[in-house]
Amino acid sequence: MSVHSSQMHIRGDIEIHVDIHGEGDPLVLLHGFTGCGRDFQHFGETLHEGFRAIVPDLPGHGRSGNPRGTFVFRDVARDMYSLLDELGIDRFRALGISGGANVLLHMATQQPSRVEAMVIAAAAPYFPEQARALMRQMTVEGRSEEDWRDMRERHARGDAQIVALWEQGRAFAARHDDMSFTPPHLATITARTLIVYGDRDPLYPVELAVEMYRAIPDAKLWVLPGAGHGAAFEERESFVRVARSFLRTP
Repeated sequence: MSVHSSQMHIRGDIEIHVDIHGEGDPLVLLHGFTGCGRDFQHFGETLHEGFRAIVPDLPGHGRSGNPRGTFVFRDVARDMYSLLDELGIDRFRALGISGGANVLLHMATQQPSRVEAMVIAAAAPYFPEQARALMRQMTVEGRSEEDWRDMRERHARGDAQIVALWEQGRAFAARHDDMSFTPPHLATITARTLIVYGDRDPLYPVELAVEMYRAIPDAKLWVLPGAGHGAAFEERESFVRVARSFLRTP
């Protein structure tokens, strides 16, 4: 399958790296916080076969820059719309994991008519205290050599980029004006939505998935027993099969 890679400048002179795979209807794939677009290689090409897959590195991640120095999910959603506008893409389907799924919640409420269908795995309408407690631990001092090695494999702009990501992750713990979705706000989502959760997620209790399921009008809920925050990766084969089937449904 052919892959086209490019660096694109969007609003605020943010340089976004994006890989585009194949041909067909557009499918936007958004990775998690501290991840990168290449994380989707773990699922193989089956996930996006038959689509034109748009796979960016989110601002400050991978090969993308972030001159703002902050990471606010609401702002990143606007960045993604600027990227799609540059690519001439109006309506699209999407799949997001963790932080990427949080971005999709903002995208689906900012411009509901543009999102046809989405799979959101390990998303959160708001950050509960158990997640904030873990976020407060995202210090440079607490990182192991394995953590550094993993981050250096993902992020191409040096150690300062990695330190900035950990600092931004720690800052999530004190924010209450970004991931703050109420049921009436979620009810404005018009996209067909598949919510995927692990019932042993240490950050987000499964009750949050149920809240979103009840609030989003056209939602389905899939809870994976025994799975954690990385449920999509832990149950890779079944996740690809179910997510692809959902996204391919007219």
